[in-house]
Amino acid sequence: MSAPRPVREDDLQAYVDEVLDADRQREVADYLRRHPEVARRIDGYIAQRAAFRAALAPIAEEPIPPELGLRALVEARRARLNAWRPAAAAAMILCLGGLGGWTARAVFTPPVNGVGALAREAADNYRVYASDTHRPVEIGSTQQADLVRWVSSRLRSPVAVPDLQSAGYRFIGGRLVTTPHGPAAMFLYDNPQGERLAVMVRPMKAEKNTAMTEQTDQGLDGVSWATDGIGYSLVAPTRPASLHPLANEVRRQVETVV
Repeated sequence: MSAPRPVREDDLQAYVDEVLDADRQREVADYLRRHPEVARRIDGYIAQRAAFRAALAPIAEEPIPPELGLRALVEARRARLNAWRPAAAAAMILCLGGLGGWTARAVFTPPVNGVGALAREAADNYRVYASDTHRPVEIGSTQQADLVRWVSSRLRSPVAVPDLQSAGYRFIGGRLVTTPHGPAAMFLYDNPQGERLAVMVRPMKAEKNTAMTEQTDQGLDGVSWATDGIGYSLVAPTRPASLHPLANEVRRQVETVV
């Protein structure tokens, strides 16, 4: 008879989300009966999940906003791909004589890992949610403590909401978003002129400590970096130079928390 598999944090999170198979569900339940301290923590997650489900149930019944419809998302992706084609074609022409096609591909293919990928994901999510006048966030600023607990548990790392009031940006709220590299938290802000700023946070599997870098993505500018395995990206339709003081303030605050 083989020894039972150890129960890890992944199993506990899957237990909360009710995605384990029946046998593993029983094994984890038995583990929790034998470890009351862990059981209390998991019970808290389950209660929190139920509360969020109840709070968000009315939203699930609402019609999907036009900008989140399949056609709108497909058109946005098509526009993004089309924007790369002229640059890729020019690179191929320049490189065929000696460098070859693979060099062009390496230069002009969007990054798939690291801070470059984080910046692209932040810009994509900004386009989807920041323009939503109906419900840009899942949890508003009045429930900031609940939001922090929720995203920290899902990202499995303590996450703080940066305070940018001194820079003229009011915190609106936040949400969890999906990326090719797992869940991320997106915090949304606005200023008196109605301009919106997003701060996206997620764990980094590559480039876990990097300096700040600037990015421009189809009219959106950003500043991104990583500290101790957590990546941060600020995105707004403004010049990168305007974002640097905000990014410095965010970095100061999150490093104080860590």
